[in-house]
Amino acid sequence: MKKILLLIWLFPAVLTGACKKGSDPAMPSPPAGFSINGWEVNGMTNQNDNKGTTVNPGIRLYFPVAIDRASVALAVGLHTVNYNVNYQNGDSTLVIQPKSALSYLSNYKLTVNNTLKSTAGGNLTFPVEIKLQTRYDTAGKFPAISDSVLLDKVQQQTFKYFWNFGHPVSGLARERSNGNNEVVTSGGSGFGIMTIPVAVSRNFITRADGLARVQKIVGFLKHTAVKVKGAFPHWLNGSTGAIIPFSANDDGADLVETAYLMAGLLTARQYFNGADADEAALRNDINALWNAVEWDWFTNGGQNVLYWHYSDAKQWIMNLPIRGWNECLITYILAASSTTHSIPQSVYTNGWSSGSSFLNGNTYYGYQLPLGPSLGGPLFLSHYSFLGINPNGLSDAYANYSAQTTNHSLINYEYCKANPRRWYGYSDSCWGLTASDIQNGYTASSPTNDAGVIAPTAAITSLPYTPAESMKALKFFYYVLGDKIWKDYGFVDAFSLHDLWFASSFLAIDQGPQIIMIENYRSGLLWNLFMSCPEIKTGLKSLGFNAPGL
Repeated sequence: MKKILLLIWLFPAVLTGACKKGSDPAMPSPPAGFSINGWEVNGMTNQNDNKGTTVNPGIRLYFPVAIDRASVALAVGLHTVNYNVNYQNGDSTLVIQPKSALSYLSNYKLTVNNTLKSTAGGNLTFPVEIKLQTRYDTAGKFPAISDSVLLDKVQQQTFKYFWNFGHPVSGLARERSNGNNEVVTSGGSGFGIMTIPVAVSRNFITRADGLARVQKIVGFLKHTAVKVKGAFPHWLNGSTGAIIPFSANDDGADLVETAYLMAGLLTARQYFNGADADEAALRNDINALWNAVEWDWFTNGGQNVLYWHYSDAKQWIMNLPIRGWNECLITYILAASSTTHSIPQSVYTNGWSSGSSFLNGNTYYGYQLPLGPSLGGPLFLSHYSFLGINPNGLSDAYANYSAQTTNHSLINYEYCKANPRRWYGYSDSCWGLTASDIQNGYTASSPTNDAGVIAPTAAITSLPYTPAESMKALKFFYYVLGDKIWKDYGFVDAFSLHDLWFASSFLAIDQGPQIIMIENYRSGLLWNLFMSCPEIKTGLKSLGFNAPGL
């Protein structure tokens, strides 16, 4: 007993330490977690959103540790696709390969969750999600046909928008295919009227049928449609002719839309030039509508500028002078051409050509742009006024209009080809920025307002200016994307390969110019008809324009 007490007294620390060691043993450390080092999709590194992926992608996942193979099946998923996995670099690299080809133009996700384990037993710390969007199929969707037959097909199919889908009462063009079918558009109807001589000359319809449709339209405009100072609103009710306000204060005349309508009517007047009573009566009715427009009223009390809107109820509340450069040149030319309510050259000089973005002169992608905003703006600026006005050989004190329209189109083409914003799908075959529907809205796309949306009308309507580039785009739209965008009334309004969005809509102001400018490229028919108007020749000369035949 004394020996035991002595030992306790002599070696208390030893005995105490031994006691603690036995009662509180050290716990083993848990396996260390790990994070992914990176990944590759078809050689592209660490992109979360992979556009234009092949349908047989090779996906490599890199980890800092060897992966427990038994954990992969539950931790790694490729949408609803079965895949094979190969292990490399001591199981620290996983190569994921779909067992069968993915679908073209489709979205997939590769996910790696935190049940993935290392061979040491650690878990993936942060889950991984990699988006994949497959590329478009380059195979032709329709049999190859000659360029001439293809142009016939595009014109004829697109013409159905105006012929088959035209309003049954008024014959006018509905604003859009996915809207209120009672809403017809005056400007879009002007474009639609211009397509009728094309349809007759291409034997899509008979001359008698074309005449009957124009008679219906003109009769409705003359006797039923509401007019303000002889001008028409942007929108009308196709059955009653009542004004449908375009906005809260835009409930009267729209001079620019009226100009597009009048350009169409004058073109029809020149085409239906027969000596028979029906065609003669049609010409007289068109002249009555044309002569009734009080263009000079829209100087708002004699100012040296035209105003876009006037309402009997709200007067000049919209307060929007029409200054260039934009789509409104035709408005000034028609106003100067009127035999009853014309404007003097001073309105053109001090109004139209005084716009803040009128003169340009800069060079973009090697092309000098005489007029307009930076990089040219949306392509409809070079389309709407020139459906009837022939820019070839046309000039005034400010520009050569062949250079203006051609260079504007080439700048738009080169911008899309360069694709500075890296939108998937833009190329020398897929280009064209103009006003169109976009996802959840509508915008005037341009190089300075680029939402990643291509409108087929942009490149196709530029065919007279950029024949090689436009024809390449048209073939791409038809052969490569035709299963997505070629529908009952021609090409849908717009699409985005970047976001996999394809409009279901068609718009009168986008369908009409395609038919018209394809024909101007092929035969110059609409240019020849409109420029043959004696009033137009007089108006152009009065504004200081020079052109062959003036």
